[in-house]
Amino acid sequence: MSDKLKKEGQYSYIEVGEGTPIIILHGLMGGLSNFDSVKEFFSTHGYKVVIPELPIYTMSLVKTNVKTFATYLKDFIEFKGYQEVILLGNSLGGHIGLYHTKLFSEKVKALVITGSSGLYESAMGSGYTKRSDYEVIKKKAQEVFYDPAIATKELVDEVYATVNDRNKLVKTLAIAKSAIRHNMAKDLPNMYTPTCIIWGKNDTVTPPEVAEVFHELLSDSDLYWIDKCGHAAMMEHPDEFNRILLNWLLDRGF
Repeated sequence: MSDKLKKEGQYSYIEVGEGTPIIILHGLMGGLSNFDSVKEFFSTHGYKVVIPELPIYTMSLVKTNVKTFATYLKDFIEFKGYQEVILLGNSLGGHIGLYHTKLFSEKVKALVITGSSGLYESAMGSGYTKRSDYEVIKKKAQEVFYDPAIATKELVDEVYATVNDRNKLVKTLAIAKSAIRHNMAKDLPNMYTPTCIIWGKNDTVTPPEVAEVFHELLSDSDLYWIDKCGHAAMMEHPDEFNRILLNWLLDRGF
């Protein structure tokens, strides 16, 4: 990641470009670098790209939940003085964006979700009984993608280190339980923020039918598919992801 993290108060974040802020919300084990292509593309297309480090592993255990992170995001937006934002979230980040929008929709101009939890997810917080076995963790990381080569050694090493850190594992399991507890099926029909849903056709973590239910329940949403693509479309097919999103933003006047 070429851009340095800014540290202000309790916040660490990347901020690059000028224009309407696109705030990127990373997933449970998703590094900020997973969004490098999105950051580089949109910061040169008239948007300010902001990627805060979410306090997933630094909150107290009792506060490690989706609602706390949604409130943290509200505080960050107020701290930065943003009046209108576009939220873009992958996996847990999508869920945080959705829950934030449910609670604090006033400043959310648009929402973008890809491989989002919030309705159903098959892998969050599960399958770590053999976490000390590097090959098992490598296979689990590869299964997130349609093309297993996207799971580089660096990425696998990060996941392996995370699940073998007892504190982080306990927080991971707490977040998994929180994601199930904060199911949004009943909330979505009452949410009217324009939403762009971009989904991998081969996502096994949040399968394609999850995207279809999001699209059905959200009153103002558009659904786009990327073929030969798993759970992290912005990593696996960055050019197509960026093209779909830019066209959607321009069509919607954002």
